[in-house]
Order: sequence, then structure tokens, then C-alpha cells
Amino acid sequence: MTWLITGGAGYIGAHVVRALRAAGERAVVYDDLSTGIADRVPSDVPLVVGSTLDGELLARTLADHTVTGVVHLAAKKQVGESVERPLHYYRENVEGLRVLLEAVTAAPVTAFVLSSSAAVYGMPDVDLVTEETPCAPMSPYGETKLAGEWLVRAAGRATGLSTASLRYFNVAGAASPELADTGVFNLVPMVFEKLTEDAAPRVFGDDYPTPDGTCVRDYIHVVDLAEAHVAAARALQASPGTDLTLNIGRGEGVSVREMIDRITAITGYDRPPVTTARRPGDPARVVASADRAAAELGWKARHDVTDMITSAWAGWTRRHPDARRG
Repeated sequence: MTWLITGGAGYIGAHVVRALRAAGERAVVYDDLSTGIADRVPSDVPLVVGSTLDGELLARTLADHTVTGVVHLAAKKQVGESVERPLHYYRENVEGLRVLLEAVTAAPVTAFVLSSSAAVYGMPDVDLVTEETPCAPMSPYGETKLAGEWLVRAAGRATGLSTASLRYFNVAGAASPELADTGVFNLVPMVFEKLTEDAAPRVFGDDYPTPDGTCVRDYIHVVDLAEAHVAAARALQASPGTDLTLNIGRGEGVSVREMIDRITAITGYDRPPVTTARRPGDPARVVASADRAAAELGWKARHDVTDMITSAWAGWTRRHPDARRG
């Protein structure tokens, strides 16, 4: 098959492109490069620069490259920004997906994998989040991801398109230094940034009902996440008409304080964190049950938190050589 990867020049998208190609699939990248980096796209993979709101360009791209499957990662993804700019998020994430699906369902595309998020769950009061845990998103970002799942599922039922919605948990790590996350919006790069600026990492609240008082999260290595996309793509190819919704996580919780302690140990920076006020909307604990992904895809995460931090640090020090002095 030939897969169109929207957002394929991004941090996660670039890993998905490589994983699909390693599995013998053909890839085409579609990215507006607002946050993506063209150099992440292999030289022998076509790159189409455009918005998912451009239906004509999408239709032409699908036809020109004889696309038969789509992995849709292109989206705005900052929770705080979504609160400030909800209309922008709904336009990019929901309307952009609707336009894409119009083009997809008019083309000979048979499979569609959606990048969703654990943000659809909101603040679940459970030890392990299953796919049956009620969805109650707490931000416009989470709402757009849930609405996206509804759109994809409805389109699949109406047209026979095979679909999978993958609910990512906290993504970290890199397959190689040049593919590392260049943003500073997730915990690992946020801590790297503080440490290498000779500043203390921040803990947002230490009075949660958890063993050490800090929030507990499930972290997934981006390589494992990319391999989950390959497994989902193969499952959709094997079973036409499939409709999957799956958590992609490790099923292991790590607290913010534990994660910072591991980061400082690996990087060699000995700077204790400082505690600041809670951030509105942060749930105490969000940890995945990944049993359904194992059963449906035969997939299981292989990398641990040490792998995530070590590979992410290699990418950080590649871009910030002075950071190695830690």
C-alpha cells in the first residue's frame, strides 16, 4: 500500500514514516511545515506542503500518488493554547479532518489511522484507563480529538473505510538524535531546558493523592508508538471494515518527581525541582490499560523510561552541545 502521512514532518510523524517504510510500505508526507521540519522527511519520500483545509490539494495528492491508506497526525496539540484559541483548534483539528475525510472517501483509500489522545478521557478516577472509561475532555484540544474519533468512525460506517483511532499517552524519546522532539511542551524536554539553563525544574503541585504527591503519567517511547501505527495499518489491511479504538501506552505509571529524578541522574545535572501551584485541569493519575492493543494488534511497548530519557537527551545535546557539561 501507499500511505499518506499527514504531519509526517513532525516529531511523531517522522518516526511513523520510517516505521512504515521499514515494514515495506510506501509513504508520502503531507505537512504544512508550521511545526514540522522538512529535513526530517527522507529524500526519497515525496513531501507535499499544504494544509488539511485545502481539499483540492488533498484530492490531487491522493490521486497523483495512488494513495490507498492514510495516517492522520496533523493537528494543533497544545492544551493551554487550545483554551485561549478554541475556534482555531476546532478549525484546524475538526474542520481539517472533515475536509481530509471528504477527499479520502472520494478516493480509492481503504484504511485510515487517526492520531487521537488520552486527553479525551479528562480526569478519570480509575487506576487504569481502558477504552471503555467514559470520555470527558477538559480542554478544547481534548474535545477536538474526541470529535475527530466520532467523525472517523461515522465516515467508516457510511463508506466501508477501515478505521483505527489510537489514543496516545505521554510520548518521549527518539529513534535517533536528529529525530528528537524540538519542542519544549512535554515534561522531558521541559526539564532538559530548565536544567541546561541552570534553573530548577518545576513541579506543578505536590499535594495530589498519589504516593509522592505529584501527578502520575504513562510514558510511551515514540519508537513503540510508531510501531503501533504499523501494527494498526496491517490490521486494517487484513480486515476490511474494521473499526478500532485503542490506548497506546505502557500500563505503568511514573510520577513527575520520579521522572525528574531519573532525568537528573541520566543527565548528570544535580538540581532539585521547585514546587509551584497546580495547573488547572491536571488529573492526579492517568495510566493506560494497553491490553486491547495487545489483543487486537499483537503489539506491546518494548522500551522503558530510561530508554526514553537517554535517547531524548542525545537529541537535546545534539542541538545544544554545551548541555553535555552537566
